[in-house]
Amino acid sequence: MKLFLLCLLQSMLLALGQVFLKMSTHAMEAFGWNWHYFKSVLLNGPLLLFGLSFGSAGLLWLWIIKHYPLSQAYPLNSLSYVFGILGAILLFGEKVSAWGWIGVCLIIGGCVLVTMK
Repeated sequence: MKLFLLCLLQSMLLALGQVFLKMSTHAMEAFGWNWHYFKSVLLNGPLLLFGLSFGSAGLLWLWIIKHYPLSQAYPLNSLSYVFGILGAILLFGEKVSAWGWIGVCLIIGGCVLVTMK
């Protein structure tokens, strides 16, 4: 159960990082080899939050794989897809098809099976 909760947190951080990355693209200037573009990247708050989310997820992942079997921990990373879809729906108003929801259910079911002893 502790492994599941740790991987749940790590997956949330990964998905949150992707949400911040998408948000950061809206705050950037169109790409160009000029100061305005690089300034929009350097002063981009969501891009900084993306880095912090991914950095935190990476450090947590290092701890997880040191203390738990990789064969159990790695499949739980797929929960980040579930959180990514939820973030896309809640924050960007995206629509998910019935097939997408079936996929979400399969991912969750697979994670439950992997953590069972």
